[in-house]
Amino acid sequence: MTAAIETRVSPIVAVRNTGTLAWRTLVQIKHNPFELLDFSVQPIMFLVLFTYVFGGAISGSTGDYLKFGLPGIIVQNLLFATLNTGVGLNTDINKGVFDRLRSLPISRWSPLAGRIVADVIKQAWAVTLLLVVGTLLGFRIATGPVEVIGMYALLLIFAFATSWMSVLVAMLVSEPEKVQIFGFVLLFPLTFASNAFAPTATMPGWLQAWVKVNPVSILADAVRGLLNGGPVATPVTQSLIWAAILLVAFGPLSVWAFRRRV
Repeated sequence: MTAAIETRVSPIVAVRNTGTLAWRTLVQIKHNPFELLDFSVQPIMFLVLFTYVFGGAISGSTGDYLKFGLPGIIVQNLLFATLNTGVGLNTDINKGVFDRLRSLPISRWSPLAGRIVADVIKQAWAVTLLLVVGTLLGFRIATGPVEVIGMYALLLIFAFATSWMSVLVAMLVSEPEKVQIFGFVLLFPLTFASNAFAPTATMPGWLQAWVKVNPVSILADAVRGLLNGGPVATPVTQSLIWAAILLVAFGPLSVWAFRRRV
């Protein structure tokens, strides 16, 4: 194992290190385009299938369902895509990439921060792609640029906060596949037992109680309001509160596990 070089760097240098390592992660896409599959092909498949298979049954028409379902699919894809952060970190650790980086005179936290920043940028790409495909299918944004920018900001803040759950799992398990297994076990019931794909009113009463407080439902409602118009203050505020809770709960634990692992 390569010995780590203990060095102190200024905050400006640490930010520069983080940017360089984030670019390292992004530039790999040029040599391995399959890395974008989870951020491109999968969300499009979900959007097309849900719109044309369930849209008519749930909303009466595909156009009406797009107004309801596209924001939910954006949120669902956002959460599942955060697993890539944990998978990438675990892979880098197992392949010795972190050992090589620690031998360099860079900020100790920049490899972790660089991975998270790169994946947040990929998240922005996925949201844009879904909006473009949704527009081709008939979706129309009913609000203005300010609301759309606010939607991006809200989604990326929530993605950043949620990614720390993936980081913690990546630091605790031995293989990348286990990150995916644990993540799917957690995220599947969280996303599908929400109003991301179907209105809360169509569900049994006992399930509605959970759906109404589910952070996925709250975030989906916030995105619907920002894209379609309607109330946004309450769901946006509640989504930011949930993001803060996730960050406070999992951020310190992830940093502790990261320090022990590397």
